[in-house]
Amino acid sequence: MYGAQLIEALHRAADRRAAELRSAGQPGAAVPTQALQLEFFGVGGERMRAVGCETVVDSKDLSVVGISEIVSHLPKIWGLFHKLIAEADKQHPDLAIVIDSPAFNWRVARAMHWRGIPVVYYVAPQFWAWRQGRVRLLHKYVTKALVIFPFEEKFYRDRGVDATFVGHPLADLRPTIDRGDYAAQHKLGPAKQWITLMPGSRAKEVRMNLPTILESAARLGTAYEFLLPVAPTVDRGFLQALIGSRPSIHLVPEALPALTHSRAGIIASGTATVEAAIMETPFVMVYRVSPLTYLLGRSRVKVPHFAMVNLIAGEEIVPELVQQDFTADNVVARLNQILPDGFARSKMIAGLAGVSGGLRGPSDEEKLPAAERAAEAIFGMLRARGWNQG
Repeated sequence: MYGAQLIEALHRAADRRAAELRSAGQPGAAVPTQALQLEFFGVGGERMRAVGCETVVDSKDLSVVGISEIVSHLPKIWGLFHKLIAEADKQHPDLAIVIDSPAFNWRVARAMHWRGIPVVYYVAPQFWAWRQGRVRLLHKYVTKALVIFPFEEKFYRDRGVDATFVGHPLADLRPTIDRGDYAAQHKLGPAKQWITLMPGSRAKEVRMNLPTILESAARLGTAYEFLLPVAPTVDRGFLQALIGSRPSIHLVPEALPALTHSRAGIIASGTATVEAAIMETPFVMVYRVSPLTYLLGRSRVKVPHFAMVNLIAGEEIVPELVQQDFTADNVVARLNQILPDGFARSKMIAGLAGVSGGLRGPSDEEKLPAAERAAEAIFGMLRARGWNQG
């Protein structure tokens, strides 16, 4: 999603730049009569293809989670990496933009740097959370880092990386469908309260998290209906097979409308927690990985919280149930504290509202969405480097 948003924003920025050059009308200058013709290729899925990106590698093929799980997929991932780099050698891009996925993308950044191609890292890796020594990789191979959390700019700048906070891309999205229409569309009971279930965006995560989430839903009973957004990286049939015959569980296509109209959520650690915070939907954060992955990874984590909303706030706004603490009993107990109106619910909503406000980017008169800020920063970097095509 972030890549598709950025491509669209880059096209708009190119249109604006061409309009500015035409209006300037400097005598003797080569003024373009139309916008720059931008072409994109790389890693992506349906949304990237829909906005005109040639997807050399499908993002679904890189959807692996966990340290121990990655090992078995290394030959395949290595082959996809070389396929992408071979295409770059063929097309000779003017700029490389890598988005998130540090295990794969820092190697892409290194390969592009070695070829003399400037590199922008959008949604920079969370090296502040673990393996902080890897910041040197950004300093060495990345020309510009565009960060989406407010504390990241200082962290990276203090370590020599040219970083700019542009805001979180999700902070600009607001569903427009009302509750009644949403209920009719998905055959929901409008009189019931709804709870959103988000077990993860990868098959391995779903297998680890969904059974306990479903057990929690069953214990909450028939007073609620449950919405399970289908992530683009997860097969709907795979989810349906895990859910089985549970009429209270409804598979829906998008997370944000589900969160907007839900009373609360059971949310796996990751981007989904940011989505819930931006929609200001109270939730319980849960997560489970394989014992080996947890053993290898826990000692490397350098931050006091797992949930991004808690890291941004600097305190625990939402409860975190991880590994052995992630049980149906604990999930239901925490939910029962925030489902009814009262102090606990109001306090959490206020905390989420504060986090949501901080994710909307630097305060200025323009109030540009994150993708637009990122596009302008990219063109600014290119101009500073003497790139003036068109």
